[in-house]
Amino acid sequence: MTVIITGGSGLVGRALTASLTTDGHEVIILSRSPEKVTQLPNQAQAEGWDGRSPQGWGHLANEAEAIVNLAGASLANSRWTDARKKQLLDSRVLPGQAVTQAVEAATNRPRVVIQASAVGYYGPGGDEEIDETASPGNDFLAKLCLDWEAATAPIAGMGVRLATMRTGVVLSMKGGALPKQSLPFKMFVGGPVGSGKQWYPWIHIDDAVAGIRFLIETELAAGPINLTAPNPVTNAQFGRTIGKVMGRPAFMPAPAFAMKLLFGEMSTVLLDGQRVIPKALQDLGFTFKFPDVESALRDLLK
Repeated sequence: MTVIITGGSGLVGRALTASLTTDGHEVIILSRSPEKVTQLPNQAQAEGWDGRSPQGWGHLANEAEAIVNLAGASLANSRWTDARKKQLLDSRVLPGQAVTQAVEAATNRPRVVIQASAVGYYGPGGDEEIDETASPGNDFLAKLCLDWEAATAPIAGMGVRLATMRTGVVLSMKGGALPKQSLPFKMFVGGPVGSGKQWYPWIHIDDAVAGIRFLIETELAAGPINLTAPNPVTNAQFGRTIGKVMGRPAFMPAPAFAMKLLFGEMSTVLLDGQRVIPKALQDLGFTFKFPDVESALRDLLK
């Protein structure tokens, strides 16, 4: 099987590439700077693209059985100024439109397209469980996810299976949030962020990769699918578990007002959450290797 991955040089993309090539599949990573995508497995290659059109790579869609669109600038790298918001939007919508155009033009279309999205689609939530039938929120992240998903929505009408994964926080020590989250605990100053009552939808990197592969391989997998662990925890519970696993205290809170001063609107990523459950994944028969946060953290922080 040949799989095209956009955003393949990121945390999830590299882990997915390693998993696929280990099992003998070929991977084509689309990158604006393919020369910088180094240390790839033997059965993976990087190809250039502009992130906004099929020019120069669209023909590859004829050779691929699956396209996994992970492209998108990091939400947490800088404050959300108007310019940054436009960058976050363009880095998601334009690649999605390019993938749609490539699939539409292909004479031998891929069997499936896996589209990235995020649990931010649902907006800040309370204590109620949220599955894929929930309505979208109305804050910036929710609107971003709506436009993100809409970019590839036409693919579903082209005879190609489209699965849209709304991903939670991916836990890995090779990148993402966990290295930064665990650092205060190493220094004995860890604790909850804000009230600590906000829900924290998470997933272990191994389950994220296995989940994507499951979506590629499962013919009934289509539409929105939450890619989160089945047991979300509150931010305070997450912090206490880090402390327990690391043998450190977890009593030093990071006040909400300080987060808002430091990060501005971006602080919503830290201070708001959703109690998201992966109903569609479980209904399809996916089995999690790390269903609870303690087993996940013990594996990652060992």
